[in-house]
Amino acid sequence: MKSTVLKYGIYSFILAAILFSSALYFGYALAFKTHGIIGYLTIVASLSFVFFGIKHYKNHGLDGEIDFKTAFVVGFSIVCFAAIAFGLIDAIYISTINPEFSESYIAHEFRVLETQNLPEVIVQIDKETVLKQSEVFKNPIIIFFVSLMLVLVVGTIISLLSALLLHKKQE
Repeated sequence: MKSTVLKYGIYSFILAAILFSSALYFGYALAFKTHGIIGYLTIVASLSFVFFGIKHYKNHGLDGEIDFKTAFVVGFSIVCFAAIAFGLIDAIYISTINPEFSESYIAHEFRVLETQNLPEVIVQIDKETVLKQSEVFKNPIIIFFVSLMLVLVVGTIISLLSALLLHKKQE
């Protein structure tokens, strides 16, 4: 199992690093909403190795039979590699490559709030909330863990679905 997890985990890490870095580099001038969509697509694409890793382990390590728990453990272990890649890249990008990201994000959120025709009191409360939430962008360790947790959540869902599709009970 270790060799399968390591092999497919490294594939997932590399694909996550390449896709996410490319999306950040080439999508520099894109809207935040578009960045979000591309980010989630990148996460799902890099986590496709979860399915293939479980399938490979089932077919080559266990002679075509795998229980749900083992399939999930293999899948989630692969997810951890991609999560680390996303966390590292996001932390490096926001803290080093684009340190103005926080200000750009705040300005964007303020523009969105001002176009929603909300009462001024609500706009002020929402602006304060945005400012508090943006504090996270000042600490690369927190950025790393927030990105890591996001990918772990999506990866857990993909691992559960993959384990459900691929598990086969012994008869």
